[in-house]
Amino acid sequence: MRLAPVFALAAMIPAAALAGPAEVVEAHILPGTAAFSQATDALAKSAGADCRAVALRAPWNAAFDAWLGIGHLAFGPIEADGRALGIAFWPDTRGLVQKTVAALIANQDPAANDPEEFAQVSVAGRGLFAMERLLYDPALADYAEDDYRCGLVRAIATDLARTGAGIDTEWREDHAQRLQTAGAPGNDTYLSADEATQTLYTALLTGLEFTADQRLGRPMGSAERPRPNRAEARRSGRSLRNVTLSLTALQELAQTLSDAPTPRTDAAFAEALAAAERPDPVFADVTTVQGRLRVEALQQRVRAISDAVQQEIGPALGVRAGFNSADGD
Repeated sequence: MRLAPVFALAAMIPAAALAGPAEVVEAHILPGTAAFSQATDALAKSAGADCRAVALRAPWNAAFDAWLGIGHLAFGPIEADGRALGIAFWPDTRGLVQKTVAALIANQDPAANDPEEFAQVSVAGRGLFAMERLLYDPALADYAEDDYRCGLVRAIATDLARTGAGIDTEWREDHAQRLQTAGAPGNDTYLSADEATQTLYTALLTGLEFTADQRLGRPMGSAERPRPNRAEARRSGRSLRNVTLSLTALQELAQTLSDAPTPRTDAAFAEALAAAERPDPVFADVTTVQGRLRVEALQQRVRAISDAVQQEIGPALGVRAGFNSADGD
């Protein structure tokens, strides 16, 4: 029933218009928000049935996989109310996830017993990375049903499910129409079709930049001082998987954003995904010469995608990258 407003809107759009923002919404965004909502709901239900770490690792990984399908869409419902940080607080340059989770446990914070109160907890104590600590940190993961950590895991899972459902609902019932009717009278979010297209184009380039600079750059550190412990989700062994899934999602966005042939962009994505088959799963080998070279090669190929996108897709769309909230300005 929730799909009806979007399908009804799509039916009123001429076939020739089903490219760019309209196609991105129907083929990329809405399937992605649905997948994330379903995965977080499954995680919450699994936590309710069995809160033990060993029982939740599979559904947690599925939720993380689904997040990587939409995490680059840092605008609209995902950006609203700081949701993106509440889902995935990373990079965590000050170790706030560890500190916040430790404080919640030490204080037996009662917010874990109330979803409304828990939604006000620091973003560092919620989301996928706080839960990763509880599921994979050997010092925290061995807990029983009657342990506070069990209730905390359930609170985080419930909060993720609420957030996932909110994002999906708001996209289907409101933001999809805003994006697809950019420039129409009364649309005060996207004042022109070009603005909607530019928003998506910027999300594509920003997502590629984040993967190159953060997911790959942070564990690389410098040649003199590599930082493998800074790799994203290294405790759960998904650092490289996150790169691969993010690139796959960004490739889908690129393909749905432009209806013109994009041979250079397609080739650049293929080369980067092929290069992603070689590095260590958590970039632990950046401390060796060969390991660092493999990650550097992957990083260069991700940046080559950005170059191809800007030379091929941007001109075809008549747009260029604009401000994105992830820029931090």
